[in-house]
Amino acid sequence: MSEPAVVLVTGIQAAGKSTIAQLLAERLPRSVHVRGDVFRRMVVGGRAEMAPEPSAESLRQLRLRHRLTAVVCDEYAREGFTVVAQDVILGEHLAEIVGLITHRPLFVVVLAPRPDVVAERERARAKDASAGWTITLLDKELREGTPRLGLWLDTSEQAPDETVAEILARLRVEGRVP
Repeated sequence: MSEPAVVLVTGIQAAGKSTIAQLLAERLPRSVHVRGDVFRRMVVGGRAEMAPEPSAESLRQLRLRHRLTAVVCDEYAREGFTVVAQDVILGEHLAEIVGLITHRPLFVVVLAPRPDVVAERERARAKDASAGWTITLLDKELREGTPRLGLWLDTSEQAPDETVAEILARLRVEGRVP
């Protein structure tokens, strides 16, 4: 990318967000990888995890996390970096964070592998961040409740390097959001 940009990578847990965001950032000459989940983990006392039936406090903390992500993205981009930010951002929250990030160009990449592929990846992971969510519930929220912003990719049959290559090939045309 020739100018500083923000690339927001989302998808359900175990969709490959961290891996793809890191590889994408490594392919860019002046880049930053922002992990939105870091802001969740910073809350030591009183953390309220997101659940299928979220509490008012968990929604408040999620929106705080998104505001912090947006500010960090904007500040790095203002200083000339291309920012690759990643987090689980589903449903109405995707449009909200797109509105919070003021830097343009802004691109959205949604990783949407098939649920059976996600289940296999989830079994291979050392961490479990489900908090009551099932892959089926998350996938339904992604496919039925999330606005179709940016570039959506079924990465089920791709190796990470193939996904990054496809993102780089298609991002400018299909990933840009207003």
